[in-house]
Amino acid sequence: MSVTRASMDYEQAGELKIGQVGIANLRIRTLDVDQLIREMRERVERAPKLFGRAAVIVDFGGLTRLPDADTARALIDGLRGAGVIPVALAYGTRETETLAEQLGLPLLAKFRAQYEPVAQAAPAPARAAPEPAPAKAAPAPAAKAADAKPGLVQKTPVRSGQQLYAENRDLTVLSTVGAGAEVISDGSIHIYGALRGRALAGARGNADARIFCREFHAELVAIAGHYKVMEEVPKELRGKAVQIWLDQDQLKIVAQD
Repeated sequence: MSVTRASMDYEQAGELKIGQVGIANLRIRTLDVDQLIREMRERVERAPKLFGRAAVIVDFGGLTRLPDADTARALIDGLRGAGVIPVALAYGTRETETLAEQLGLPLLAKFRAQYEPVAQAAPAPARAAPEPAPAKAAPAPAAKAADAKPGLVQKTPVRSGQQLYAENRDLTVLSTVGAGAEVISDGSIHIYGALRGRALAGARGNADARIFCREFHAELVAIAGHYKVMEEVPKELRGKAVQIWLDQDQLKIVAQD
């Protein structure tokens, strides 16, 4: 009987995969709980379809000192009351990990590279060989070379609920991006139809990435984490062919003549 059971194929009741997910990252710059909650409530009110019940990772990496558990818990509860759902803390030292455990939240490290300069990850100057750190920056051109490989071309419409990701390359959509759809690229994004969903270029922090589209109705556009929702875009740009780029951490959107 045991031999028979051992020879049977075991099919898992649940298949677990780790993949790209649309989770917002809230970088805490000033620990003013009331202001943070107020700002989040305003975002949800401006774009309820986008931010209402959105999953949010709370990132305390911009603070010189972590909040205590009570303050952090008040922030988490307040964000829930504002209409979003905090699901984790971002990156951590041992102290951040302890705080995450106290709050009953997981700790995710994926957002660290988007905010901290490479120099911070380099060895301390006291070490005998500081030179290799700049040498490691030399692969930056290599990364650009990787981006130079043929881009991903999507010939059919990207429909509501679909997500398309171009890793280490540009993305070209020859048709439309429907409302509720999401296109993501580590490089630039070119859309030759209407953009009605979300477009996120420079997903790994490439501030030189751009977004081009023939007909602009986007729910959200973002470059290297800096975003705008449709409610923040001048009405005269809606339905126009536009170009979007980042200038000193400000997202610029202009009509293409």
